[in-house]
Parts: sequence; structure tokens; C-alpha cells
Amino acid sequence: MRIAGMLRIKDMSMILCLGLIHWALIASTSYTEIPAYGWVMFVAVTLWILTTVLFLMILFSTQQKITFIPWPLTVMVYNAAATVLYLTAFLTNASTVHPYLFNFGHLAAAAFFGAVVTVAYGASAFFSYLDWKGDGGNAATNTVPT
Repeated sequence: MRIAGMLRIKDMSMILCLGLIHWALIASTSYTEIPAYGWVMFVAVTLWILTTVLFLMILFSTQQKITFIPWPLTVMVYNAAATVLYLTAFLTNASTVHPYLFNFGHLAAAAFFGAVVTVAYGASAFFSYLDWKGDGGNAATNTVPT
């Protein structure tokens, strides 16, 4: 459980950094001129705040005090939902980047980081699924005869 928790903290800290870069790239442009970027900004900011709260809860072991919530399942569902939402935001972002726009470089970089954050949330959802389904052991402890 301790190793899985450390991996989850590293995953979430990486997602927070990448999400902050994505959020900053969108916010540094005139995103209000194109209505589709409102959705991208909403997803980026909302998921960054929710991931920060979840990261702090896991970092300070708050989930051990709230035992009636199935945390591995909750984290898996959250990461899966975040993957879907970020995928829609990435597709929206990427489909509205045109070379004739004033902030083409920022928006193209935001589309790239949107794709990276989508993949990071997807990988975190996969590892959360393994944590939810697994017994918390590793290969060495599973192959030792009892």
C-alpha cells in the first residue's frame, strides 16, 4: 500500500505540473475571443483544483480517516472521468488552432500539453485500476510459495 501511495503521489504531482502549464498557456492568450476555449479553460482549471485537493488528501493521509469511502475505486473513477474530460478539451483545443490566429504558438503548445495531460490522466487511471483490482503486492511477493 505504501509503494502504491508513493506512485500515486508522483503521478498526481506530475499531472499538477503539466496541468498548470496547460492552464497557463490557455490563460496567456485571448481565449475569450473563441468560445470553444471557454470549455478548455473550464476543464483545465476545474480539474487542476480538484486534483490539487485530491493530491493534498493523499499526501496528508486524509483518506485513512475517512474509511467509509472506497478510495482506490474513487481515485480510479476520478482519473477516468478526468481523462474523458481532458480528451474533449484537448480535441476542442486542437481543432480550433489555426495558423492565422494571433496566438498560434501558445494555442498549439496548449494543445500539445492538453494531449500530454490527457495521456497522464489515462495512465493514472490505468494504475489506479491496477491498485483497485490488485492486492497491493509486487511480483516478488506473489511468486513466493506459501
